[in-house]
Amino acid sequence: MTVIPGKLQRLTSYAHGGGCACKIPAGELEDAIRDLIGPADPDVLVGLDDGDDAAAVRVADGLAVLSTADFFTPVVDSPYDWGRIAAANALSDIYAMGGRPVVAINLVGWPRGVLPMEMMTEVLRGGLDVGAEAGCPVIGGHTIDDPEPKYGMAVTGIADPDRLLRNDAARAGLPLTLTKPIGVGLLNNRHKSTGENFPQAIASMTALNRGASAAALGAGARAATDVTGFGL
Repeated sequence: MTVIPGKLQRLTSYAHGGGCACKIPAGELEDAIRDLIGPADPDVLVGLDDGDDAAAVRVADGLAVLSTADFFTPVVDSPYDWGRIAAANALSDIYAMGGRPVVAINLVGWPRGVLPMEMMTEVLRGGLDVGAEAGCPVIGGHTIDDPEPKYGMAVTGIADPDRLLRNDAARAGLPLTLTKPIGVGLLNNRHKSTGENFPQAIASMTALNRGASAAALGAGARAATDVTGFGL
C-alpha cells in the first residue's frame, strides 16, 4: 500500500479512545485477575495483590528492583510529543514508587500499511529524548504490526526497599499533595475533537516526576501514586 503523507488523518483519529482512557476499567480488571495468585515470596515487596504503580522485589540488602510497563494510544497528533508523553508516563510509575529508572525498552504497535514508518521514528525519538532527560537508557524493545497505533515502555528501576512510596500506605487524615495540575484529560479530549493544541498540557504531560519523587522521599512521605492512569 502506498501512503501519501498529505492524505493522512490526524494521529488521534486512529485511536478508538484517548490514551489511558483505553485501559480496561479497574473493576473489570480486578475481576479478571481475582484468582491469579502467584507463589508466596518474602522478597516480593509489592506484587499482584497490591495493585501499585510498579512491582518491587528485594534483590539485596538495601536494594529493590522495580518493574513496570505502560503504553497507550495517541493522545496528541504530534508523533514526537506522543512519544515524549508516553515515555514520561511510563517513567512516572518508577518515580511514584520512590525509585530511579535505570533502563527502558520500547513497546510499539504500528499499522505499518497505514501510517508511514517515518512517523514511528518520530514517536521513538520522543521516547528516546525523554529517556535521556531522565538519565535512563532506552535500549531496544518489541514491535508488532497493529491496526491501532500504540506506544509505551517497560521500565526497570531501583529503590531503597525501606523507603518505598506505596499507594496502600495512605491513611485517612493525611495531607494530600498534587505535584502536577489535573485536567489534562479534558484538554486532550478537546484536542482530539477539534485539533486545537494546548502547549501547557503537553508541557505538563512531558515533565518528569523525578523532582516530585525526590521531594516526597526527602519529606518522609510513605504513600504516593501516579494519577495519570485511572484518574484521581
